[in-house]
Amino acid sequence: MITWQRFLQGGMWILSLNARHMPSFQISLAAATERLTFLIGVGVKRKDIKRMLVRQPQILEYSVENNMMHHVRFLNSIGIPSSRIGRIISAAPSLFSYSVEHSLKPKIRYLVEEVGVKASDVTKIVQLSPQVLVQRIDASWTSRSSFLSKELGAPRDNIVKMVTKHPQLLHYSIEDGILPRINFLRSIGMSNSDIVKVLTSLTQVLSLSLEDNLKPKYLYLVNELKNEVQSLTKYPMYLSLSLDQRIRPRHEFLLSLKKIPNGPFPLGAFVPTDERFCQQWAGTSLDKYLAFRQSLLRRDFAIKR
Repeated sequence: MITWQRFLQGGMWILSLNARHMPSFQISLAAATERLTFLIGVGVKRKDIKRMLVRQPQILEYSVENNMMHHVRFLNSIGIPSSRIGRIISAAPSLFSYSVEHSLKPKIRYLVEEVGVKASDVTKIVQLSPQVLVQRIDASWTSRSSFLSKELGAPRDNIVKMVTKHPQLLHYSIEDGILPRINFLRSIGMSNSDIVKVLTSLTQVLSLSLEDNLKPKYLYLVNELKNEVQSLTKYPMYLSLSLDQRIRPRHEFLLSLKKIPNGPFPLGAFVPTDERFCQQWAGTSLDKYLAFRQSLLRRDFAIKR
């Protein structure tokens, strides 16, 4: 049984709460315990409770029967499985402050009727980015779809696919997030149509660090793998793979086995699982490859030190 006192013990964190939220902590112990127990019961992890209360202390003011249960039923109604409810609440604890009828349901209708996502994809979108339920998506959709259309000539259907695959796109800054990555892809020789293909297939490119991720992978692509930038339109997932854990180990392993084919290195070698890679490309055991990769990682770690 979870007790409210347990969350207050040694809790200097409570001092970080804004004074205007302190009424939330003047409710009865029984009411607080009921609400916290409910949250744990629907899957919120105990370790997330304090963080949620700092972000959204008003949670303790919401009735289980008249508010919390109503919102959980709403999440179930749009297809969120019970096993994922806790994660949705932890990611967007302000959910309970929004009216189901006047705010949450209209957001879902907007996604389907105005944005154009398939009703069957709503569940996936909410699970990928619970923030779509608690932020204004009308303004963010209008500004970002307009930008991608004007900047890249991206067709609406492609932009809808981008939002469906990576709804976090709706929250990215255009000036500080989206545009710098588009400009980087242009700088390495991609046309606008190529960029649209890459972003439609792998929208998460817009979330990757330029200096720590995209640039090092591009340099490895052209300098070590001897590939042209156009190969990324066929294998955009290359940009999402770990350089240290996937790309470099597989490349150097095949080099060590003298199994590098002539010409550009085939990016398809990075696609399968480790086991399939060993069978199809290396012709050796998984254990041998894993040992090689581990030794490579230790070597790189020693160099960085």
